[in-house]
Parts: sequence; structure tokens; C-alpha cells
Amino acid sequence: MGMTRLGGEIIQVMDRLDGKHILITGASRGLGRQLALDFARAGAAGLALVARDAAALERVRGEVAAVAPQTRVLAVAADLSRPGEVARVAAVTLADFGGRLDVLVNNASTMGRTPLTNLLDFPVEDFRATLELNLTTPFLLIKELLPALMESGGSIVNVTSDAGVTGYPGWGAYGISKFGLEGLSQTWAAELAESGVRVNWVDPGEMNTAMHRAAEPDADPGEWADPAEVTGVFVYLASDASRGVHGQRFEAQEEGWGRAASAESA
Repeated sequence: MGMTRLGGEIIQVMDRLDGKHILITGASRGLGRQLALDFARAGAAGLALVARDAAALERVRGEVAAVAPQTRVLAVAADLSRPGEVARVAAVTLADFGGRLDVLVNNASTMGRTPLTNLLDFPVEDFRATLELNLTTPFLLIKELLPALMESGGSIVNVTSDAGVTGYPGWGAYGISKFGLEGLSQTWAAELAESGVRVNWVDPGEMNTAMHRAAEPDADPGEWADPAEVTGVFVYLASDASRGVHGQRFEAQEEGWGRAASAESA
């Protein structure tokens, strides 16, 4: 695999997304926004950006156009926790992309209630809503989009957390949903082992995002990573360089992935 060096970092030339059509949920801010920018920089042909906030999505669309005007951007405002919205998002995306989808990134999630709240004090309706968005939505999106992903030999990337491996006080509903997502990812990976579709999941680690700041308002966000520092592994998993990589859990801040390559680096 060829390499080039950019800003002191080694960049894999094969980590390119030329011709790839990608759907990202939770794309209006934080990690989702950064993934949109870095996927576009890596040459993605089309991005379907999904989030609840239509105005924020339009801002991200403008940012993508500024760095990668060749990338087609579809902004889909949707609350994926509502019945019928997953099917609508899938249908709109495939219609716009001519039926093609190469990568699905299940990034959208909610803490359910912030600041962090112990389970004893967690309202049951918020608990159910957290599981609905963080766990049921990825399950449904994969079901809806699997035929297109099988046709392209595509990649599914689920965004998990260390709170899905270890139970922490206060992270209950969110953490429980991520425990479920870890199991969901493993099960999909086992069932799709011979399908040509690869399923992997990434723990991006602690990041300086609005959701994390709301969860822990007394913490120092300066100690957390910028989302731009963790996107390298996502670009790798979306690219053809990761063909054959299946059923694995990645820790974006522990494995030296670093910042994703820009389009100019390859």
C-alpha cells in the first residue's frame, strides 16, 4: 500500500473514497459533521447527511461545498426515533444516489437526559427514547439499506463507546444502549460474514462535543479530543483499504489512526 506524509503523519494513499456514496446519521454537529468534511476531502462522490436540525444540516452542507465542491450532498432532516422516519430516510437517500450506497455510518445518539443522571432518577420515557434512537434506529437502518450495501459490497460502521463495555455511574441509559449496540454489531457481523458486507464498530473516545459538554458540564473539555483527531479510522473503514476487515472493534484514540487524510494528500 502506497503512503505519503502530511503534516508529520503517514497517510495511506489507498484510504480514498472516490466514487463512494455514504450515509451519516447525526451529521449536523460533532463527530458526524467532521466525518462529512473528511469523507468529502477524501473524495466521496455523495454524502447523505441526516439529523433533526435542518438549519444545522444546511450549514454543514455549505462547509462541505467549500472544501470539496465535487461531492454531492443530500441533507435529510429527520427524527430517526419517530416511526416511519427510518424508511423515509432510506428511500430518499437511495433515490438520490441512484440506488447505490457504499457506506452506512450509524453515528446519531442521545444521552437521554443531561447532565448525567443515575438510573434511579432516570424517567422511563427518556430511557425508552434513548434506546429507540441509539439502538433500534441502527438496527432498522441496516435492515432497510442492506440490499444496496450487499450490491456494492459495502461497509457498515457503528459508533460505540467505552460506556458500552463498562458500566459507569450516571451513564446508564446511554451506556446500556451502547452495550446493546456492541451486541447488535457482533450479531450483524456474524450473520453477514458471507455476504460481502463488512460490519465494524468504533469507539471514538472522549471528544469535545456539545453532547459531551452537556453530559459533564463540570469537566474540562480541553482534555478531550477534537473530533477531527479521530476520523482516520472511519475513513479507513469506509475505503477499499479495509476490504476483508470485518467484525472488529476499533478504538480511534488508542490505535494511532490520527487525523484523516485530505483530498490533496493522496
